[in-house]
Amino acid sequence: MARYPHILFDLDGTLIDSAPAILASFRDAFAQTGIAPVRSIDESIIGPPLLETLQLLSGSQDAALTGRLADAFKASYDTEGYKATAAYAGVGALLASLAGAGLTLSIATNKRIHPTRLILEHLGWHTHFAHVYALDLFAPRLPDKAAMIGRLLADQAIPTDKAIYIGDRSEDGESADANGLPFIAVTWGYGSIQPTEMAAHWRHAATPEALGRTLLAD
Repeated sequence: MARYPHILFDLDGTLIDSAPAILASFRDAFAQTGIAPVRSIDESIIGPPLLETLQLLSGSQDAALTGRLADAFKASYDTEGYKATAAYAGVGALLASLAGAGLTLSIATNKRIHPTRLILEHLGWHTHFAHVYALDLFAPRLPDKAAMIGRLLADQAIPTDKAIYIGDRSEDGESADANGLPFIAVTWGYGSIQPTEMAAHWRHAATPEALGRTLLAD
């Protein structure tokens, strides 16, 4: 029996290459509103929540301005943009094998809940996941990923010694640490984390196949 029967996953950069679709919709949002971004719209901005990213790109904390950008982004991404999302090679087989082994899979993502559900349905993965959590799943919105993971564990009565978090960024590892969960960093995504930058107690996986072997053997 696997050591960790509950596997919690980040989404962007971990299971899916959502960068092309997200970046296209960010560019659409700035073009539609006539606002000029103050920094390059490239893969380095992928990961944080939408409003935080829009504040970074616009160089503004003005709620009305970022609200206009957010509305334009959602209009682009939530209709057609999300359909350009691609699964990383091998991830579909990984999820099927983990679910087939009787493990309980969950999503804990900074992505908004609506496009998260659309993407899981689009990729045919929605049946693999028992729980899908996002910051905006609740009102008031959860403050950060660490709080979201804590909420998922509490809501679903998941013991911390029976769960593990999988992600691609330092924030993911730190959020796992905050909840007493072990962490495996995937290094195939576009997250900023590299093996040489990881905390000593974190592990890493270079391919979905390697990750699957680790999770099924633990």
